[in-house]
Amino acid sequence: MPFTTARGTRVHYELDGQGPGLVLVHGTGGDAEKVFGNVVGHFTQSRTVVRPNFSGSGQTTDDDGELTVELIADQVTAATRAALDGPVDLLGFSLGAVAAAAVAATRPDLVRSLILVGGWAHSAGPRDRYYFETWAKLLRTDRELFKRFSALTGFSAAALDRFGHDGLAYSLADAWPPAGIGRQIDLGLHVDLRPLLPRITAPTLVIGFAEDAMIPIEGSRHLHAAIPGSRLVEVEGEGHMDWFADPSGLVKLIRDFIDNPAQS
Repeated sequence: MPFTTARGTRVHYELDGQGPGLVLVHGTGGDAEKVFGNVVGHFTQSRTVVRPNFSGSGQTTDDDGELTVELIADQVTAATRAALDGPVDLLGFSLGAVAAAAVAATRPDLVRSLILVGGWAHSAGPRDRYYFETWAKLLRTDRELFKRFSALTGFSAAALDRFGHDGLAYSLADAWPPAGIGRQIDLGLHVDLRPLLPRITAPTLVIGFAEDAMIPIEGSRHLHAAIPGSRLVEVEGEGHMDWFADPSGLVKLIRDFIDNPAQS
């Protein structure tokens, strides 16, 4: 089970496959396995896939202090450098997209191509601040309501109906969320990538979800507008986490892009 260090933290990551490097970075409340466990197998025959856990997730450990974008970006960088040689294709989902964008802006030598899924550029707007503040308050006061709110905003209405009554009841009984999610939510409240985004030089694909009530599609549009030469794909009819159940559409977008990022 591989570990490395960054800024005094012990960073756990998963390592699978063979070939050029592909790094997958989870989001708030997720981890390497929960978010990408059903994705990694699509790439391991032709790619060495690295899945880091940043602070608050998996077996990564630190001093339980306040999280920063710089810290989680350095953790992603450390895991990437420990596992792989040469530039990599880097994908981040949600808060992982924030970390991935920061890595691409500050370590251009490390990133061959960049994919940002369900990400956002800053949390300064009234709606986003209100969302993260509500999320944090629910976590502190009522974990069941927190889980209900997360499902209602994280999945589209159609996806929730596909889960059915039994599936939704099962999700409430699940042990999620992890203990470190509160610090990740607090970080989400303070995200501001605007000074970094124009510095990204890697070919970039931005993927947003039209029915996303957790990180609205405007977040992806802002990323696209600020990253020079980036491409934006807006996936119709899906919420933030709908792809967890069936990642085939996302896998195709990823594969098409990393096979030839310069011409995508």
